[in-house]
Amino acid sequence: MKIKSQRDFGAGLMFLAVGVSFALGASTYDFGVSARPGPGYFPMLLGLILAVLGAMVLFKALTLETEDGEPIGKLAWKPLITILGSVVLFGLLLPRLGLAVALPLLVFGASAAGDEFSLRDALVSAVVLTTLAWLLFIKGLSLTLPLWPAFLG
Repeated sequence: MKIKSQRDFGAGLMFLAVGVSFALGASTYDFGVSARPGPGYFPMLLGLILAVLGAMVLFKALTLETEDGEPIGKLAWKPLITILGSVVLFGLLLPRLGLAVALPLLVFGASAAGDEFSLRDALVSAVVLTTLAWLLFIKGLSLTLPLWPAFLG
């Protein structure tokens, strides 16, 4: 079998592997039922959806012919490290600085990874995402996430 699009093949393989690993990791938690989902329900569902999407992209890469074969380009190390670093920093800072500080830092860090950084766009995204996260996770789901830094209250 010939790989007709290296880029789609690599992306499909990555999505499939990440989806399957999330689904396997979620299988160690209680699944529950649809009416009362357990802690493993949502990660399992997302993992399976990601694996199915990855399989579809992988199948497309093996069946559709492209003109140049769409070779996989160079790995963009700077954006990859910047975004991963922002996510790790968010995880480390959330318990100490709260959602209102850690999430905007994540947004600004991840936005800086792109070629077209706009301070106004990053600021709007940070405000909107922080407000939505506060409404969803703290107000809606009553999770015990700190909103403000620990030293403030």
